Amino acid sequence: MREKRPNILLIMTDQQRFDSLGCYGADWIDTPNLDRLSAEGVQWDRCYVNNPVCTPSRASIWTGKELPGHGVYQLHDLLPSDERLFTERLQEAGYHTALFGKLHVSGRIFEAAGRHPHDGFDEYEWCIEASIDLDSPYNGYGRWLREHHRDFYTRLKQDGRKVLHHPQEVHFTHWAAERAIDFIHRSDSAVPFFCCMSVFDPHNPYEDYPEEMTSRVHRERMPPRLSDPRTDLPDGVLRERHRSYLGDFDSFREEDIDAMRLGYFASVALIDEEVGRVLAALEKKGLRDSTLVIFVSDHGDMVGDHDLTVKGAYFYDACTRVPLLMRWPGRLKGGTRVAGVVQPHDIAATILSAAGLPLPADSDGRDLLPAAGGGEAAREYAVCAYRNSGICDSGEYWDPPIDATMITDGHFKLTLFHREPEAGGRELYDLERDPTERVNLYRVKDPSAQQVRLLGALADWMVGQDAKHNGGRGGSAVPAASQRLRNTLK
Repeated sequence: MREKRPNILLIMTDQQRFDSLGCYGADWIDTPNLDRLSAEGVQWDRCYVNNPVCTPSRASIWTGKELPGHGVYQLHDLLPSDERLFTERLQEAGYHTALFGKLHVSGRIFEAAGRHPHDGFDEYEWCIEASIDLDSPYNGYGRWLREHHRDFYTRLKQDGRKVLHHPQEVHFTHWAAERAIDFIHRSDSAVPFFCCMSVFDPHNPYEDYPEEMTSRVHRERMPPRLSDPRTDLPDGVLRERHRSYLGDFDSFREEDIDAMRLGYFASVALIDEEVGRVLAALEKKGLRDSTLVIFVSDHGDMVGDHDLTVKGAYFYDACTRVPLLMRWPGRLKGGTRVAGVVQPHDIAATILSAAGLPLPADSDGRDLLPAAGGGEAAREYAVCAYRNSGICDSGEYWDPPIDATMITDGHFKLTLFHREPEAGGRELYDLERDPTERVNLYRVKDPSAQQVRLLGALADWMVGQDAKHNGGRGGSAVPAASQRLRNTLK
């Protein structure tokens, strides 16, 4: 008899760095629900994103492909219409599928006006940010506010991001949890479900958190930000420092950065509380043991570390390393921690495998279930590619463009800024001896064995991706045997 397929609950956050949960060492934030999820399941300690900007990263998560595979390289790019989200494959296999919150596999202007033809959702309640496109016909949060909290809806419509400290009962994160809980309660035991609760927090702006959440942030234990005013950094990093979309770092006072950090971690505390409510709904429905729960983010946030804000063309762990937790009682051993590198686009392959479905031929992802059970490491390297992906302080893409690629094995991390001079556009860090990534070991002359190894691995990745996804786009006209020319001389 066929084994019963699990329900799948995917919880996604936006711009959440790996070290922002208690289970990852952040003892200055109360995150008991996510810490318990880790204790009852698997915690991946080195999950590196495919790109440090929302749209390309999320396109990778939902398609199971690296950037060359899906073709989304920049913030406002559109996912090609022939690409398929893994949810469509679940839908075709009989899963009831739902999205509550942010998708962002294409630019926000496109998503406010239409849906991707292969998104694969039976229930689609989209919202990209609390105060944006509230009247879109797809915006479930805006519709919910109009129905239940009309006064707050009117405030958001009028003042947008100027509305600070959203009360918890009207907060985007609370809404997404409410909708996920309702979906769980309505679920049919005879039909497996896939549910995605996708929130905007802890993304900037940082002051929309309910004020009471500051009581769950212990400022006296919060580590000081990592100041790093180096000037020998790649030009791309220095330009980001002074022309970030938040503004010139030097224009911020320390109290400004402190306020950002408080808001960021208070938002994480809210996420934890709302996730706890959703997990409790699974328990109440009797679905805890039959549901694979996955928690992940699309990229991190510098929040002042290395004298940088938000995210961009830099590859420090705070920006590129995210939390990844999985719980599947009876299948995954609780309290397991996996040190090997993985990437968020592996989630698609893992979910399809859990559902008993084959991996698409064009997938780049790896099924993480064997590694979660103590098997071999899922992958040897993780690659993060930036192709002028983000925007600067003008709201436009960088000019001249910034293109860079990072590769890491979890011990060493190599970054190449492709348009920059050899001496200034290369970085190599030993993450074990130098976890704050301050000592650049890259040498133009007499390179180390680790540098050569990573350069070779990155070249192999680039050629492999090109061969797999970008070859022969115009078709071919191969001569038949009778049409072949004889070229040999003897």
